[in-house]
Amino acid sequence: MLRQRVITALALLAVLLPLLFHSRPEPFLVFSLLMVSAGAWEWGRINGWSPRASVAAGLVFGGVMALWWWLMGLALPVYVWVLPAVLWVVGGGLLLRMGVPGWGKLASGLRISAGFVALAFAWVAMAQARTAGINFLLSVFFLVWAADVFAYFGGRAWGRRKLAPTISPGKSWAGAYTGAVGVVVVATVWMWVDRTWVLDSPSVYSRLWQASPLGGTLALLGLAAMSVVGDLVESLVKRSAGVKDSSQLLPGHGGVLDRIDALLPVLPLVALLMSL
Repeated sequence: MLRQRVITALALLAVLLPLLFHSRPEPFLVFSLLMVSAGAWEWGRINGWSPRASVAAGLVFGGVMALWWWLMGLALPVYVWVLPAVLWVVGGGLLLRMGVPGWGKLASGLRISAGFVALAFAWVAMAQARTAGINFLLSVFFLVWAADVFAYFGGRAWGRRKLAPTISPGKSWAGAYTGAVGVVVVATVWMWVDRTWVLDSPSVYSRLWQASPLGGTLALLGLAAMSVVGDLVESLVKRSAGVKDSSQLLPGHGGVLDRIDALLPVLPLVALLMSL
């Protein structure tokens, strides 16, 4: 299992890194759109759609987003980003309160459309972040990864009180707290790097800190918390569907949704903060 995970990770990096560091953002945007479209296919599968309908959903989703990119561009007014913010902060909180049984009680159309809307906004926010600069996009990625990695080790060391035992038994409050601390540590180091070296763009940490040190710190803690919400919501949906992974598209890692679940709320929230 570990060997398979490593091989898949290396293969993804071999494809992703040249696209990410390309002088133009378009190659990365095309690749990320393909991956998010695969996530739309997975979303249809785990919500009860037939294989054919799920494939069609992924293709249509990718086509619509590509057409939007071509016709309208990627810039969105600030008020538009309020929609995914409310969807995740309010809707995500209500979903976790309802628990696994509550997901199946929602109308099928609502469940499907909510997932597609979340994926669409996440991709546009990712595209905007890459257009802003490689350093900016990487800092957003590392915010989520730091919250996850620090939470894993903090949970293993001190995780006695479970965060959401019926949704994700492995997560603990101690893990959530250490994840937030990890984000602050990474932000501190990254801002020092921003000041020390000339990079293509300021990081999300520097931009939030320059706007307001206190407000920026609170925003980072909020983003760390929302990364946990994204992870838990996807786990809730999978438990309701009775599946362990969103797919087996990435051997050893599960599916695309399993890898980007924590990014889904963070990316549009970052876009909202930057717009403000």
